[in-house]
Amino acid sequence: MLKTFINALKVQDIRKRLWFTFWILVVVRIGCQIPVPGIDAAAVKEFLQNNLGDSFNFMNSFTGGSFENMSIFALNVTPYITSSIIIQLLTIAIPALEEMQRDGEDGRKKLTAITRYVTVGLSIMEALGLVITFSRSGMLLKDNIFTAIVIIVVLTAGGCSVMWLGERISVSGIGNGISIVLLINIVSRMPSDFSNLYVQFISSQTDIVKKVAAAIVILFVVVITTVLVILLQDAERRVPVQYAKKTAGRKMIGGQSSYIPIKVNTANVIPIIFASSLLSIPSIFINLFNLKTNEFWGKILTGMNQNYWFASGHPWANIGLLVYIVLVIIFAYFYTSITFNPMEIANNMKKSGGFIPGIRPGKPTQDYLNKILNYIVFIGVCGLIIVAIIPIFFNGRFGASVSFGGTSLIIIAGVIIETLKQIESMMLVRHYSGFLNE
Repeated sequence: MLKTFINALKVQDIRKRLWFTFWILVVVRIGCQIPVPGIDAAAVKEFLQNNLGDSFNFMNSFTGGSFENMSIFALNVTPYITSSIIIQLLTIAIPALEEMQRDGEDGRKKLTAITRYVTVGLSIMEALGLVITFSRSGMLLKDNIFTAIVIIVVLTAGGCSVMWLGERISVSGIGNGISIVLLINIVSRMPSDFSNLYVQFISSQTDIVKKVAAAIVILFVVVITTVLVILLQDAERRVPVQYAKKTAGRKMIGGQSSYIPIKVNTANVIPIIFASSLLSIPSIFINLFNLKTNEFWGKILTGMNQNYWFASGHPWANIGLLVYIVLVIIFAYFYTSITFNPMEIANNMKKSGGFIPGIRPGKPTQDYLNKILNYIVFIGVCGLIIVAIIPIFFNGRFGASVSFGGTSLIIIAGVIIETLKQIESMMLVRHYSGFLNE
């Protein structure tokens, strides 16, 4: 792999793109350290930890700590990711957006422009919501309209700037820009997380045997989780497709064999994100209605917090775990149904003279693909739940709280694999061996 990387650096175009990506990421990380003026950062951090619960770690990981520090890039990539998901879902409900999606490059540019506008709107809404919350809680250094406007403008500009920087990486750098920014945000939190694990489970032990055992357990869990994530991201079911021969003039064309790749983890991390977002709502109700944790509804809503799952003395948390698993399964099937259309694939195959061996074209092909898809989605969502629950289990049982979990590892693996594939394709054009061939 080192040899391949050295060969990549020998190519001037790839070298320039790598350096451009590096410096853009440096700018992003610098922006994550500059605080927003007019906010008591320490009070905000304490407030977010007490009120967001497990969602705080989720947000902190995605924003690279900028949300915790309430920096100018506090919103980071979250408005853009949210707007992208919204637009993708709306393409199913709004015919005009669906038509744009089918219009090729021109339609893609229009959808990208709409996504940008929605990102700006979401940034303003999120910034306004934060300012109102901070003002009511007395966390603004000067509680006046001028300070509120400054904070809203700074946070909105920061969210839009991260979006623009990510798009610059996509155009002039390596990989998908927003994904690369999200990757570096997650990775930036890992050193402090491993440091906390070291202090909590290794350095605190007095017996050398216990220290070694704790280090082995931590390493084993991290390695096993990473391997499971890579297998989940790379696994796919290949449905064979045969194309009939056709006569074009005096030549016979077609007759080739191909396949339809169906990823095992078809919905990626979207089900986890949706489920985690919904389960963060109960904590809002607890604070809004001042519910006590020893009351019936207080116990139920508190059990939705991931910090109490697998923890002794919190039997109500099993309800939250069950709801979480059900939500992940529902969202996995729902998201797959809007991103993978067996009817459209079956019709396209029929028009091009393709067929699955042993399956008749048309409706039988659609039913066959639906059957395979339901089976594959179930396997994928089971693997997704296992990967997501491993960090939650160790957090609840042993108090091993980290900002990165199964969701973050899936994102890291997916982004790295896709980026390496892009570098490989650029290098293969220049007759170099790629990362994935070694």
